[in-house]
Amino acid sequence: MKAICALERPRAIAGLIIGIIGSVLLVSGAAHAWNFTVPAVQVKPVNGAFSFPAAEFQDGTARHFEYAHAPNQRVRFFIVKSTDGVIRAALDACDRCFQAKKGYVQQGTNMICINCGLKFRTDKINVLTGGCNPHPLKVTNDGKNLIITQQDVVAGLRYFQ
Repeated sequence: MKAICALERPRAIAGLIIGIIGSVLLVSGAAHAWNFTVPAVQVKPVNGAFSFPAAEFQDGTARHFEYAHAPNQRVRFFIVKSTDGVIRAALDACDRCFQAKKGYVQQGTNMICINCGLKFRTDKINVLTGGCNPHPLKVTNDGKNLIITQQDVVAGLRYFQ
């Protein structure tokens, strides 16, 4: 085995330091990866709003959507008809677990945080806020369509960066 001479030692140390920094950056990038497992439908706003036929949500099944505001700026949200008959919308993120970028999955009449496992009744979405509750998203129901403004969706970008 060849010994490292005095002139090669600084290069070897520099290479080791660069390797360690690269590994830290790689792990850091993985920590902020897009970890969502629930499929989402890609949507685009029309005239500054997202519009969905209210009839699509009558079965109580949560539907997930994703909006690409820019190449590296995506926002996810879901819409679900709750147990009290109200159609509700929320970001696929919360104030507490959003950094894990995992979102929610529906289990019966509950939305479950995929990161921490807490359950949230669908009739409490947009009623209870903060903590691990789904972050509220304003939805207007005109009787035929659900309207969510692009501005409200884009305001949620910070939860997905």
